[in-house]
Order: sequence, then structure tokens, then C-alpha cells
Amino acid sequence: MTWVKICGMTNLEDALVAVEAGADAVGFVFYEKSPRCVTVERAQEICAKLPEKIDRIGVFVNEAPERVSETTDRAGLTAVQFHGDEWKSPREYSVNRDAFFALPMLEIVRDPSNAIFSLRNVKSFPNLVGFLLDSGTAEKRGGTGKSFPWGDALSFSSLKTLQRVVIAGGLTPSNVSTAAELLHPWGVDVVSGVEASPGKKDPEKVRAFVRAVREMDRRVG
Repeated sequence: MTWVKICGMTNLEDALVAVEAGADAVGFVFYEKSPRCVTVERAQEICAKLPEKIDRIGVFVNEAPERVSETTDRAGLTAVQFHGDEWKSPREYSVNRDAFFALPMLEIVRDPSNAIFSLRNVKSFPNLVGFLLDSGTAEKRGGTGKSFPWGDALSFSSLKTLQRVVIAGGLTPSNVSTAAELLHPWGVDVVSGVEASPGKKDPEKVRAFVRAVREMDRRVG
């Protein structure tokens, strides 16, 4: 089945809705410029009340590696997601958890040569478990609510033979199955597409999103 992550958690109620809906993971943003930013203490409180089977992912943007490791330990996270420029110099970000590197597809499409060089470095990262293809830019790292041209990501299909690939960026209950059927990712990641407002989830949208993914899974076998 497709791995489903509901990101941008700021309260226990929303996290439990995601669990009840059938999500595999929840995400916590530790980036001060994000309207979904949470403190380590708040994330710790939420993580402590989630089922053990749920992946708890911390999202970081150009944070010091030692700070990332400290946060993962204190909050009880199971993995980290690097959502800044870490993918350009991954050896500096060796931390004590499995790691996803977010690739800003809009930037990569504009300058594919830079992406090829950087991906060679990322593949050598010791704790790498996957890549996240997102529509973020240098100005706005994620949560844009806009999708990237999915067809442009087909050239990254070879990554799936090496690592897990997760797609994000502008996904909603109404378009996630289309994107997943086109790209066949290991997982999908959503934030704004299931929110009532930044940092507050819409329970019906969360349920509809997970339901759409599971229906797609059954349809494609």
C-alpha cells in the first residue's frame, strides 16, 4: 500500500484524526518561518500519545545537524525530513535517524545539471531512506498548495530503484490518485490540501485524502 503522511501537525486532535483515518505517518514542522511550526515540547506531547506503529517525521530547514539530532531525541521522532538546501551538501547532515531529502522540483526543472550533481552526493548519505519531490522553492520551502508539473518528475523514476520516492506539493483528496497513478510513488505527503487553515486540519478532508489513496491502491492492485 502507498505510504500516507499527513504533515504540519500542531495539536493532538488533528494527529489522532490522521491516525483514525488510516495515515501511516504524521509530520511536525520545526521551521520558525512556517505557520505550522511547533515547539519541541508540543511535538513531544503529541508523539507520546500516538500509536507506536505511526511514523513521526520531523521537518527541518537548514537547521544545524546537532540541533536536528537533539530535537529528534527529545520529541520522540522516528525519522527526519530535510526540506532546505541540505540535499546540496548532505554529508554535513549525518544525524541519528532515517532521513528523507526533499527535492524542490521547480528549481530542479530550471537547472537539472545542479540536481544531477547533488543527487550523486545525496545517494551516499548513510541514513537515506527516500526522496520527497515537492513544489517548494528557495523562497517558500513547502506547504505552497501548488503542484509541480508531474510529468517533469517522470525522469526521476530511476530513483525508485535506489530509494523510496514520496510526492508532495498541492496534493488534495481530488487529485492525489491521479498523481499517484502517474508517478507510482512509494508514498504521498500532504499539508495544505487537508487543512481548514494553516496549522489546523479539516477532519473530513483528511479522511477523504486517505480514502482516495486507499481506493487507488485497490484499483491498481
